[in-house]
Amino acid sequence: MSVDVLTPHLTGRLLTRANPLSKLFAAVLVTVVVMLSIDWVSAAVVLGSELLLLPLLGISAWQLLKRTWPLVLAAVVAAYGTALLAEKTGAVLLEFGPILLTQDSVNSGLAIGLRGLAIALPGIFLLTTTDPTDLADALAQKLRMPHRFVLGALAGLRLVGLLVDEWRTLGLARHARGVGFEGNPVARLRNFLGQGFGLIVQAIRRATRLAVAMEARGFGAGDRTWARESTFTRLDLWVCLAGVLIAGTAVTAAVWAGTWNFLIGAT
Repeated sequence: MSVDVLTPHLTGRLLTRANPLSKLFAAVLVTVVVMLSIDWVSAAVVLGSELLLLPLLGISAWQLLKRTWPLVLAAVVAAYGTALLAEKTGAVLLEFGPILLTQDSVNSGLAIGLRGLAIALPGIFLLTTTDPTDLADALAQKLRMPHRFVLGALAGLRLVGLLVDEWRTLGLARHARGVGFEGNPVARLRNFLGQGFGLIVQAIRRATRLAVAMEARGFGAGDRTWARESTFTRLDLWVCLAGVLIAGTAVTAAVWAGTWNFLIGAT
């Protein structure tokens, strides 16, 4: 996935001006609704609504696809695998050798694929429209979360871009030593895991140094003052109402279509 998705694009678009907590509330609400039921109707409604919000982020559907194609590919693979392995009930849609797809199995595959995308996009939207410092201020000022937790979350968000750069640097260093992702699939997997282990080591070292530095500077100790006040505006009310509307519409559409399949009762 491109680093552009994981770092904020604060370009003055509408959603960038909303309080991070209102966006977090809307994102959690629609995500919970999708997770409550395994059906393709509610997932499709939520995903379609999320795509309609793209102009508020300042990106097109094609730009989003270019940046999140690994997620789309994973969703397609999950949908296909589920359709092949799900219970074969309902009308037969395709029968070719060992491949048998029925109406119910295809619906199950669609539900899994759409569900995965519908769950992933709110998090991406939140990251691309929110400055980590604003999120930390909101968590500490409005939710009264512990300072150490807030500062740790802020440091983690700030380090995401650095980890992407670190991955690129490790790749260049391995190529310089004659180690790359060429060869047979087993060799490529071994090289990938080796580079991934190196990234984990670097991340732990960086996090340790940052934690020691923050502790030495007294972060999280005593009362704090705030350079910027976290406030709610009328825009935040509309953001929360949009989350409620999307969640309610998804549930209503699934119940009306007869596809609502509450997770606890799913078999």
